[in-house]
Amino acid sequence: MTGIIHEGENPFQDPEEGRDPVRRFRGRLAAPVAVVTAGLEGERAGLTVSSLVVSEGEPARLAFLVSPTAAVYDLLGRSGRFVVHVLDASQRSLAELFAARRPAPGGPFASVASTDSPWGPVLDEVADRAYCSYVTGEEEGYSILVAADVDRVELADLTAPLVYFRGRYHTLR
Repeated sequence: MTGIIHEGENPFQDPEEGRDPVRRFRGRLAAPVAVVTAGLEGERAGLTVSSLVVSEGEPARLAFLVSPTAAVYDLLGRSGRFVVHVLDASQRSLAELFAARRPAPGGPFASVASTDSPWGPVLDEVADRAYCSYVTGEEEGYSILVAADVDRVELADLTAPLVYFRGRYHTLR
């Protein structure tokens, strides 16, 4: 045994028969990969999420699931605002960084160019963004369902999104 973890392997993962069937079902739903960021008075937090839904209307709404212990949830609740960044295929390293799957000495913002905004940190290299105002956070199972109004949207020509499917990142082309 060499001690090297190969791409796609997770030595801490339970055997398939011991995994939660609902979680396994959810893993079969391909989902966009996004990073949610929030900030307030010198504090910054970010988290990779793939449980997003957007509804049109006046106002348009965005919702996602987050752990109640996530720093980004605490911060967006206190600030009342946050930014959702939709990642493209070239930004897998950002997804891994904000999902804490990659080392981040000094925290994830130490190695990522970002600009402060009234909604929180904006990741400079991610062009597709929604600026949101927090409406509510409701407990749903082990998660919090965050709902927000979409205040503003910035779009680029996203042609190769990063997608999360069965526990791995994939690219659609």
